[in-house]
Amino acid sequence: MKAKKNNEAMELSRHISNFLTQYAPYHLTNSPNTLRSYEAALALYVGFLENKCGITPNNFTKECFDQKHIEDWLVWLIDERNCSIKTRNSRLSSLRAFTQYLASRDIKFLAVNTDAHAVSYKKAAKKKVTGLSRNAVKAILEAPNADTRCGLRDVTLMTILYGTAARIDELLSIRIEDLHLDAPKPYIIITGKREMTRTLYLLPRAVEYLKLYTSTFHGDHPVNDAYIFFSPIQGKEKKLSQQAVFKMLRKYAAIAHNRCEDVPLDLHAHQFRHAKATHWLEDGMNIVQISFLLGHASVETTMVYLDITTEKEYEALATLENEKQRKVKPKWNKEKDTLSDICGLHKLKT
Repeated sequence: MKAKKNNEAMELSRHISNFLTQYAPYHLTNSPNTLRSYEAALALYVGFLENKCGITPNNFTKECFDQKHIEDWLVWLIDERNCSIKTRNSRLSSLRAFTQYLASRDIKFLAVNTDAHAVSYKKAAKKKVTGLSRNAVKAILEAPNADTRCGLRDVTLMTILYGTAARIDELLSIRIEDLHLDAPKPYIIITGKREMTRTLYLLPRAVEYLKLYTSTFHGDHPVNDAYIFFSPIQGKEKKLSQQAVFKMLRKYAAIAHNRCEDVPLDLHAHQFRHAKATHWLEDGMNIVQISFLLGHASVETTMVYLDITTEKEYEALATLENEKQRKVKPKWNKEKDTLSDICGLHKLKT
């Protein structure tokens, strides 16, 4: 009986590894944040089984993913790890993605997926968007010194971020070939979620900054597949990191806050998206147009989006490790002793 349980534990650990390193990146999403969220949820779940339920590699079976275990885990997330309802629901969504993957790989895991989907999301109180006022946006865009290389890059990035209301990963994924600055109506091609592309037109000020920026940073003969905003260390084949943008925004928020108290000191990229969507609505643009420009799958999403405030990126997608540790994906290891070890997941800090 012990060997059978060990074999099932090894099978589950391989599925966890394959889901995180192969299936999710190639078939579910290309978003680094979503991938980190999947791994964080599974690490939390396995850590819960190990530390709170006494599960070891010898008794790690599909029954560990039943409805009772999942519900107890969600209570633990809120009561002992102080997760918000929004984060709790996000963790459940990530776990569901894994159980659905399990069910697609072997019919014996169908009940696992059924149990996971029987667990309900918890309703969270909606909050009005605080966003950024027009004066706050103006103060932030005036904070960089555009006469310097760094300042030119930063003001160009923030101008495009606000002007297009693009998601931060969408903006950082833009390549030279996506820019069409000499068209009668200059535009940019954005690739969003589900690999869907959309065309976003640029206002004269954004065009002016982009032309100056590309000339300065990419020269007279830019490479088509080079990232517009690239890593200063790894070069034009590597896009600028979101962490670098995060630090940059906080720096300019501190400067701009002295000029305009509306500027939040904890400024993050998504607030530009919220702000632009709100300002479009205030300027009379209809919700259908805004939905298209934001790249939402449905108008209902846009209506909810304009009515609530999302949590800060680094809180909602909190991981169990720092960015530098994310360079190498852990793999399952049958030689290890603990449940977290065989699943290739980081242990919880207790």
